[in-house]
Amino acid sequence: MARSRRLSRLEKLLFRLESQLAVLAFVARQIEGRPGVVFELGLGKGRTYDHLRERLPGREIFVFEREVDTNPWRMPDPAHLVMGEMAETLPAMAQAWAGRVVLAHSDVGSFDPAHNAAMAALVSRLLPPALAPGALVVADLPLSLPGCEALALPEGAIDGRYFLYRRA
Repeated sequence: MARSRRLSRLEKLLFRLESQLAVLAFVARQIEGRPGVVFELGLGKGRTYDHLRERLPGREIFVFEREVDTNPWRMPDPAHLVMGEMAETLPAMAQAWAGRVVLAHSDVGSFDPAHNAAMAALVSRLLPPALAPGALVVADLPLSLPGCEALALPEGAIDGRYFLYRRA
């Protein structure tokens, strides 16, 4: 039996970005015309936030970040930038927007398995109160979201590179 080769970091990045793009296109179509706000968990370099604001014009997007490292033109306005550790900021925002988040994108993973496990547990625990019925959650890490079901990825996305959930 032939051994399958391990993916290089470049291939992992490519497959993750292709999957992310396919999933984001799918969810943008799914929430079209539905009221609600978007939570972007993790700003990073601002690429996904920039993509979301282009694909979801007029939609309020709240961005959570502990340390900004992006170009000024990729920054949300101060009223939509939630600065600090997510363990401290997400509970208050989940309460403030309870049941009104129609889409959440969580991109908080790293190359550290312990960090990933902790962040997946944190997002899984703190995000659900914010979600509207039928809300979609897109994540770079597998989550265990109470009240949500895992969905099959749309065409163009690769299993295991991105994850998609819907609030029941």
